[in-house]
Amino acid sequence: MRRRGVLFRTSVVLCVAALGLGLVVGSASGQSLDPTTIPKYGSPLVIPPVMPVTGRAGRLAGPSADYYEIAVRQFQQQILPAGFPATTVWGYGSVNHPGTFNYPSFTIEATVGRAVRVKWINQLVDANGNYLPHLLAVDQTLHWANPPGGVEMRDMRGMDPDPYTGPVPLVTHVHGAHAPDHSDGYAEAWFLPAANNIPAGYATTGTYYDIFKASSPLGALWTPGSAVFQYPNDQRAATVWYHDHTLGMTRLNVYAGPAGFYLIRGGPSDLRDGTLPGPAPKAQDNPRSGRRYYEIPIAVQDRSFNANGSLFYPASRVFFDGFTGPYIPDSDISPIWNPEFFGNTMVVNGKTWPNLNVEPRRYRFRFLNGCNSRFVILKMVSNPLATRPATAALPFWQIGSEGGFLPAPVQLDQLLMGLAERADVIVDFTGVPVGTQIFLINEGPDEPFGGGVPGVDFPAADPDTTGQVMRFTVVPRASVDTSTPPAQLVLPPFTPLGTESVTRRLSLNEEVSAVLADVGPRAAVLGILDGNGNPVHQAWMDAVTENPALAATEVWEYYNFTMDAHPMHIHEVQFQVVNRQALATDADGVATAPATLVGNPIAPFPWEVGFKDTVVVYPGGVTRVKARFDIPGLYVWHCHIVEHEDNEMMRPYRVGP
Repeated sequence: MRRRGVLFRTSVVLCVAALGLGLVVGSASGQSLDPTTIPKYGSPLVIPPVMPVTGRAGRLAGPSADYYEIAVRQFQQQILPAGFPATTVWGYGSVNHPGTFNYPSFTIEATVGRAVRVKWINQLVDANGNYLPHLLAVDQTLHWANPPGGVEMRDMRGMDPDPYTGPVPLVTHVHGAHAPDHSDGYAEAWFLPAANNIPAGYATTGTYYDIFKASSPLGALWTPGSAVFQYPNDQRAATVWYHDHTLGMTRLNVYAGPAGFYLIRGGPSDLRDGTLPGPAPKAQDNPRSGRRYYEIPIAVQDRSFNANGSLFYPASRVFFDGFTGPYIPDSDISPIWNPEFFGNTMVVNGKTWPNLNVEPRRYRFRFLNGCNSRFVILKMVSNPLATRPATAALPFWQIGSEGGFLPAPVQLDQLLMGLAERADVIVDFTGVPVGTQIFLINEGPDEPFGGGVPGVDFPAADPDTTGQVMRFTVVPRASVDTSTPPAQLVLPPFTPLGTESVTRRLSLNEEVSAVLADVGPRAAVLGILDGNGNPVHQAWMDAVTENPALAATEVWEYYNFTMDAHPMHIHEVQFQVVNRQALATDADGVATAPATLVGNPIAPFPWEVGFKDTVVVYPGGVTRVKARFDIPGLYVWHCHIVEHEDNEMMRPYRVGP
């Protein structure tokens, strides 16, 4: 059911070969809607509009900040093509602008040096003000928010094997923001909606909600069912995004829909020499005007659907490996949680397999891998059914990653993107004849990714379904392209981080059942290495072991003792990838303990040489990153395969005393 690891040396070397330097670089089954019956490319790509600011910005945020009141609500949206039922989803929107609730959510446009203040509101209630239950099955046996546990047992592991049907906790994290801990969206700072019918004895907020309310200078503005966070935007211009981050429920809450782009512009790290394709949507634009955009954010996700249009997500561990129990409390295996999930339908900006009409000119696309577990390898081709690996029809010119612009543009035939990674790219359709169709395909696997080459080391995604993403149709030119050819762009100056003062050795691990033979994984966990190089597993509730001094620059080494690649994310910082190095492994390519380094370090890929907040850590090796920790407080680091994150593959860390 799960791919076993590829040797680290093979993984990285073959990735270099496949992605070129030339550098023209399980599917869900068992649900009721067959993805092959869903027509492709009949729906136009939705270009997310800009989230409008709240009218009271001046009074509540001050002269140098923009103020928003943004809620999460439940609604129906046409994700499948016309003629199919609508899908019930959740999404963010402006409470002062009812038409703004959408999946994915509208884009927050921010400016370097100008703060954004958001009152995040949980409005998952019905028309009578009573709470709405979750759209999906919530496993109460994980270490999760646990509102029914009350104040004493909130944010603890439960023992009830039945799905949770109570009010839904939420807390928003702006992924990539450089913000104080009280505004970071800490997993235990969740809050329930201010519903009429919260059951007696339920905890209405997480353990850290009141702690952060007391420490925040905006705490007086926090009200039941909401929290007020502020983002200083004192960082590089970058492609950032926002999504829910509730303890033990992120996989379900994000799958239900609430996520959107947060784009930071301006400042000394924005482009000053040359012109990028544009315009992008602006707040004052009329969505019915038909205005054409040449800078477009593109969120790639995988979903599965039922015949009635509803979202499909597994409601039992049986879906993953056929294991029918015994479950908790009669064993240590959770009854509902699936270690990974791969949808069978590709969704882009809230539409299944959409089409975008493009002119024969240059476009700037800001790609986000917003899937739960799926790594994607994106490629522009002329035949979507070509044998994998397919020949690229057009290259990508990558100009930025999570932390802003790269030192120089990089030409690639394909984009390898882990979960939550972003790629800021230019695609040049100049000279492509009108009427030509170019397809964005995915050559990543329908299973956990471990490196290597599609068609050689793993089967590429199903070419009829998850191997296709969207289509570009070239139409007559309606504008003059004044943008600079990407090879001629001079990107903003890049200053690398200085020498580190501390190196930390961290471990990525997988656990099987301790009471049932041959049943696993039970959980994915993080940890440290002891003095002999052996992994020491640590749970979410264990004491903090990563405690950088304020303003310290550190190297974090991720030793991967699992069979799969993990996209590792550190909150609060943008880091640099230092290098990767192989470890001694067993016959299955799994690193053996104690950790033993093999060979020489391997330099970062060319698209990783800027600042990042998420990095792919391959099996059978160690990946090193360097970061400066310049805001005191309590944050987290975790795997962004959200099924892993929700079951122990997340740890707190503290900056400063």
